[in-house]
Amino acid sequence: MPLDFGLKDFIDIFLVALILFYCYKVMKESRSLNVFFGVLIFVVFWLFVSQILEMKLLGSIFDKLVSVGALALIILFQEEIRNFFFTIGTHRQVESLLKLIRRGKKDPKKASKDEIMPIVMACMSMSKQKVGALIVIERNLPLNDIIRSGEIIDANINQRLIENIFFKNSPLHDGAMIISKKRIKAAGCILPVSHSMDIPKELGLRHRAAKGISQETDALAVIVSEETGNISVAYKDMFHLRLSAEELERFLTEDRP
Repeated sequence: MPLDFGLKDFIDIFLVALILFYCYKVMKESRSLNVFFGVLIFVVFWLFVSQILEMKLLGSIFDKLVSVGALALIILFQEEIRNFFFTIGTHRQVESLLKLIRRGKKDPKKASKDEIMPIVMACMSMSKQKVGALIVIERNLPLNDIIRSGEIIDANINQRLIENIFFKNSPLHDGAMIISKKRIKAAGCILPVSHSMDIPKELGLRHRAAKGISQETDALAVIVSEETGNISVAYKDMFHLRLSAEELERFLTEDRP
């Protein structure tokens, strides 16, 4: 009997291999690689028993385990699954499509110079005094759950207010400030901390929190280091370190994909 192998079969195999590679990459980054290999071995063994050996009793038991195990894996890896769909939603081509849909409307991501200058001036002042700060600027995805974790302020963006909140003796200086819709919405907020192994060891907890929020949302996080006074930005799971005032202003003002 001739082997019927066409283009559709090749695409099918290629897509399965691509999914497996992406799962491997995600599990490796989240330090769950052993779980990935364990699941892979179980699936191969299940297919071997049910499809090749055709053991009905053992195959039916494995079928039940697979149906329950799929739900268990969703619960176990809900953060990784969420990040997967977030990555798809924030892909360059998808965002370009959204821009076309929003054409004619003011882009909410692009901030005016008057809005970001108080942030830039406050960061430069705190940098000179080596006052640690973490400011998160909301973009398209709402940060309501993060805002609720801190103290609600709902004030105009003001340089003195930002500096007072992050003053070393202030009770709110350890958390993050959230800026949304041209307002300082909250301070002392709790952010998800990234456990990525790629973060340089010299960067502290503020940088890990900034990277964490940049991994889970499209927000832009500005960090002022308490140890060095350096100003950094975390955006879309990437750090931009040691920024000058001009670079920070340009970074906050530009419309980034």
